[in-house]
Amino acid sequence: MKIFNYKRVPYAEMRAFSVHILTASGSFLAFLGVVAASEGSFEAMFWWLGLALLVDGIDGPIARKVKVKEVLPNWSGDTLDNIIDYVTYVLLPAFALYKSGMIGEPWSFVAAGMIVVSSAIYYADMGMKTEENFFSGFPVVWNMIVFTLFVMDASATTALAVVTVSVILTFLPINFLHPVRVKRLRPLNLGVFLLWSAIGVYALLMRFVVPQWALVLFVASGIYLYCIGAVLQFLPALGRRA
Repeated sequence: MKIFNYKRVPYAEMRAFSVHILTASGSFLAFLGVVAASEGSFEAMFWWLGLALLVDGIDGPIARKVKVKEVLPNWSGDTLDNIIDYVTYVLLPAFALYKSGMIGEPWSFVAAGMIVVSSAIYYADMGMKTEENFFSGFPVVWNMIVFTLFVMDASATTALAVVTVSVILTFLPINFLHPVRVKRLRPLNLGVFLLWSAIGVYALLMRFVVPQWALVLFVASGIYLYCIGAVLQFLPALGRRA
């Protein structure tokens, strides 16, 4: 019987592989989110989802720092990341939408089905990024969409309309913002994204019962993030230095 001997594994490879383990831990956090959602504890589900997104935000810079691709060329961090992203950005939010019955029966089930199928197709698109690092088509950030619907306590009509429009936009050449990588209006974009995130955390702490001013800011910042990519696409001079 072969016994794994970690002493024979070079330190650089151990360090690089630990980054893959960090990325993969997002799947366990998502599983905890599924357990919470299945029990009807959507606040807990979004906390687990937030932790998974935190992992998603830090593993990339760490991977580049320790040169994971060079050290472990046979292990695809991009593939692993896409798997975790599909679970956390798509499957878990879709399940929460279905489980909550927000849109009623059978439309909550139909909406969840549209989300998971359209998103799977989007992940196969090799041209999802533009030269300016915008997403081409709605970038299946269903975690943000569904979370916003929960904070808004959206009506069935509103929720179904938002889901349907976003699914359609998945397949259209409309630009959507990446708040970090897009250079045009980056300080403003980052500021709005941080505002949306801060109010989102506040909403979770308040168990989705937020004052009107916070709700208005939250929805307004969300609409900005949703629409600013298209605005910059159709106004190509906006945000460019002379």
